[in-house]
Amino acid sequence: MPEIDPRSVVDPNAVLAEDVVVGPFCTVGPDVTLGQGTVLKSHVVVDGHTEIGAGCTLWPFASVGTQTQDLKYQGGAPGVRIGDGTTLREYVTVNAATYDGDNTVIGERCHIMAYAHVAHDCIVGNEVIMANAATLAGHVIVEDMAILGGLTGVHQFVRIGKMSITGGCSKVVQDIPPFMTADGNPLSVRGINKIGLERHGVSKDVIRTLRDAYRLLYRKKCGAREMVTESRATLARSPELESLEEFVLSSERGITR
Repeated sequence: MPEIDPRSVVDPNAVLAEDVVVGPFCTVGPDVTLGQGTVLKSHVVVDGHTEIGAGCTLWPFASVGTQTQDLKYQGGAPGVRIGDGTTLREYVTVNAATYDGDNTVIGERCHIMAYAHVAHDCIVGNEVIMANAATLAGHVIVEDMAILGGLTGVHQFVRIGKMSITGGCSKVVQDIPPFMTADGNPLSVRGINKIGLERHGVSKDVIRTLRDAYRLLYRKKCGAREMVTESRATLARSPELESLEEFVLSSERGITR
């Protein structure tokens, strides 16, 4: 049986795994599913068509699944999906998608710190870290293992590449390629995320290749197609390099320079 504090309101139609813990003063709506071992600390609101995976922890005053702030919302059953092992700290807000049947998605083992906001229709990958008060506008994509510094604000439809990192107080209005470090005001890409790459076990040879690709893109100031053409002709192939090339070629908002 789930452990539900008597001071909380849990709709009888909500689906709670047998070892879910719901602390005091929480509200859980009728279309919510909470996975095995998930804990709502206290004063948490989970509403809408929301599925939260196993082993998640939601800290006081987190709000998940509430209606999108997008004025184009016309009803229906948009939702939120959160993967296993994700933590939402105090006052985190995750809004539902805008259109019927769509979802705002957060992956597995993410760490979303206090006051962060994930807006409608965002797709956040696995093992993402959003530091305190980092904010995603609608339709943002954050790829796996990216880190957003505190107070980072991300414009709608921007993509944040895999294993990249932004400094605190960043204003992100264009895509940040994978494996890069971005900082400053105005924001600029400063180099590759060498420490992050090493921590995730990327080999020294691949790190050197990514540094060479960075030099093509930022030091030589190649355009996207020119950079990829030269990269494919001169640099040792790896999945990481191919990921960077694909990202640069497919960018719709343009990449942060």
